[in-house]
Amino acid sequence: MKLLLIHTGGTIGMVATEAGFAPGAGVIEAALRDLRASDVTLLPLLPLIDSAQATPADWNRIALAIVDNHSEYNGFVITHGTDTLAFSAAALCFALTGLQRPVVLTGSMRPLTVEKSDGLSNLSDALKAARTAPPGVWAQFAGQLLHGARLRKAHSSALDAFTASRSAKPPLQPGKVPGFTSYRAAEIGILSMAPGQSEGLLTHALTTLDAVVLRVFGAGTLPETSALRAGLLAAQARGTPVIAVSQSPKGGVALGTYAAGNLMLQAGVIDGRDMTPEAAYTKLYHVLSLHADQRLSALARNMVGEFS
Repeated sequence: MKLLLIHTGGTIGMVATEAGFAPGAGVIEAALRDLRASDVTLLPLLPLIDSAQATPADWNRIALAIVDNHSEYNGFVITHGTDTLAFSAAALCFALTGLQRPVVLTGSMRPLTVEKSDGLSNLSDALKAARTAPPGVWAQFAGQLLHGARLRKAHSSALDAFTASRSAKPPLQPGKVPGFTSYRAAEIGILSMAPGQSEGLLTHALTTLDAVVLRVFGAGTLPETSALRAGLLAAQARGTPVIAVSQSPKGGVALGTYAAGNLMLQAGVIDGRDMTPEAAYTKLYHVLSLHADQRLSALARNMVGEFS
């Protein structure tokens, strides 16, 4: 059994500096020695970063490392910062196709270099999961194996910081051979509704961006102003995909339930159901990387269990 550990940075591998915790060399190597993980090969993706600095280019680097090494290893572990781990997990679910191995993301809330770190237990659990989990993209954190396309960071400091709704569909895109769809540069925004929000901001975003995630109220309502109506209709005319997801962490969106959300139906806004904002955002990035004639069907399809 051979595993590849792709280290991207994050809290798990950080050391104390004068400016605060930052990625350090040799931390993950020491942890692997402590775990006596002789069947694990380490691949650092340099430069190591705090995950707050992650971009779609980093999703591409991780996906490429997995595809390039797919036939050589039985499973993959990705050590990653927690702040954007849910984005990267969802992005890998959409990008990778034909996986025949488990890909397990993990990290920690406390660095391996401090007392009472959760890093060693999370890393040990992730290595075990990479040997036993079904093919697909998963997150292993605080003793739980979580669906990669349903993941969200629900707490900023607790050791069990992540949650994920269950899904009958695995976090896996089918394919005859392992491969991935590279993420292209795009201008995508997440707009969160709020009472009295700047209409100029909403109009500008809806008339200039390539795609938009709307974080709406409750089961799918928003302030139906003339400016927002004009912006959504302009986005529809431009062919700009807009997905609505709920600001509520549970329950999801059901467009058409309330009259205050009817504007979204008129403007062709996509019902995001119970997708997380992270999954909706990365799904938009993914479909914009596809041919134009594939985008609408991909948006409507439950590709990797991202919604119920």
